[in-house]
Amino acid sequence: MAGAKQKARRAAKSDWVEGLARWGLISKGVMYALVGAIAVHVAVGGGERLQDRSGALSTVADNWLGRGLILAVALGLAGYTAWRLAEAFLGTTLEGDEDKGALKRASYVARAFWYAGLAAVAFGVLFGANEGGGSRSEDRATAWVLELPFGRFLVAAVGAGLLAAGAFNVWRGAGMRFREELKLRKMGQTEERVFTAIGVVGHLARGFVFGLIGFFLVRAAWQYDPKEAVGLDGALAEVLRADYGDTLLGFVATGLLAYGLYCFVEARYREV
Repeated sequence: MAGAKQKARRAAKSDWVEGLARWGLISKGVMYALVGAIAVHVAVGGGERLQDRSGALSTVADNWLGRGLILAVALGLAGYTAWRLAEAFLGTTLEGDEDKGALKRASYVARAFWYAGLAAVAFGVLFGANEGGGSRSEDRATAWVLELPFGRFLVAAVGAGLLAAGAFNVWRGAGMRFREELKLRKMGQTEERVFTAIGVVGHLARGFVFGLIGFFLVRAAWQYDPKEAVGLDGALAEVLRADYGDTLLGFVATGLLAYGLYCFVEARYREV
């Protein structure tokens, strides 16, 4: 087992794995930027149907260039998933040799599954499996899980996990802890200040959206009602329905765009 880990660690330090990780970060940024751009359009136009990640990708899948972009994003997200699974297996980050505890390794697995799901959405768009997308998909998935033994507890656990992920993003953004993983020494002073501001705004917006989705999943489990579950499109729609919703949605959308930009800069400066 030790020998296998040593071989895996050497392979994980290779240039092609580093390139795969950075490609995954760029793909992650494209996903958030697409959703943020659509949400900005909705906030400005008002009331138009919000689309989730599959819908966001479907808007660019009408020609060969768009499908090529989606394929690149899907492969990048698959690479990001592999990167996180490698970290979970090795028990260390690929950029360092410090051993991580069981809780940290579990978080790597959770992130891997999350981005594997996003990769599946992107591949599904390419093969026409996600044309419906939206809240009906969340309803069907949640209803199926609720019917399983202990399904309510599983849905509640996923919701609680998203609430925790939201809180983590807020903590990470407000405390500027994302800076710890970056090559700040390669940035100029102005560049560092601008990037830090983008990172704070992006993490806060991402935390808010994750928290909102988690809240509705927990409520769905509590009320035993799959219609209470929402995805990203439903979460943004809830923002739009609030008092001054278009203004609030504009702030959230801008934050998601900022997070997408953060991912692009992270791909360049992260210690991988």
